[in-house]
Amino acid sequence: MTETVRLDGVTKSYGGIDAIRDATYSLKAGETIALVGHNGAGKTTMIKLMLGLIHPSAGAVQVLGDDPAAGQFAARRRLGYLPEHVSFNMALTGAETLAFYARLKSAPKADIARLLDHVGLTDAAGRRVGTYSKGMRQRLGLAQALLGSPAVLLLDEPTTGLDPALRQHFYDLLETMRAEGATILMSSHALTELESKVDRVIIANRGRVIADGSIEDLRRIAQLPVRVRLGFGPDGMPPQIVGTTLEWRRIGANRFEAETTSQGKLPLLREALAANGNLADVDILAPTLDELYAHFLQSKEAAE
Repeated sequence: MTETVRLDGVTKSYGGIDAIRDATYSLKAGETIALVGHNGAGKTTMIKLMLGLIHPSAGAVQVLGDDPAAGQFAARRRLGYLPEHVSFNMALTGAETLAFYARLKSAPKADIARLLDHVGLTDAAGRRVGTYSKGMRQRLGLAQALLGSPAVLLLDEPTTGLDPALRQHFYDLLETMRAEGATILMSSHALTELESKVDRVIIANRGRVIADGSIEDLRRIAQLPVRVRLGFGPDGMPPQIVGTTLEWRRIGANRFEAETTSQGKLPLLREALAANGNLADVDILAPTLDELYAHFLQSKEAAE
């Protein structure tokens, strides 16, 4: 895939304190990436570097073949950005606000009505932004970020203020853009929500990138246990007869759970099926993104 964004040995310092330290990674066209970390991990600083709002103290940043910190950043019109805290002219209407940003980005006016509809603001398009709720302003911010079908979309906590239906619609929009070749980077604390929505996860801690890969890559590296849950019929044999070295926990009527390795789950299931005539239900729960995130943070802290 074509590289759209690259950070190469980037450090950003403020008053002798490194907000980013030696960050190196690239983003590709047609890729959706989650950038996760605690407050102060450096996520917003990385996004500002990509936008050219700040300059690196060391290293280099390339976005769509340009240096975003240069005086003339020609690729800026091909970027979409949603900050964590949106701020608009409260005297303008929603439609006027998008028209203003469309002129800045040379985006077609036809985008305005379509995007207002996508974020559920068609009925409020003629109202002043000052009358909007916080969630409505967030949705307006999302609409302006999508103006012009950007090649690189940078989103900081994008689903704040969206109800479940609009949130799903939002992810459907992102999937369409990704399929058309856009690079989508989302910085968010909603790890459970992101787990099934992204191709790749970058974990940052104290300004350093401590993990980078797909969910399956991170699971393979972390080697966290897999949870196996067995459900039995009313006359089922208790699962102590399988996986005798495992510690089984009762989690409900005729339901039991144990932890095993990724390699051990299939032998365990084969043994359970052979030993129990009325095994009614089986669940295999791989480590979640929340668990992987906690693991890599703890591993990093232990190593320092």
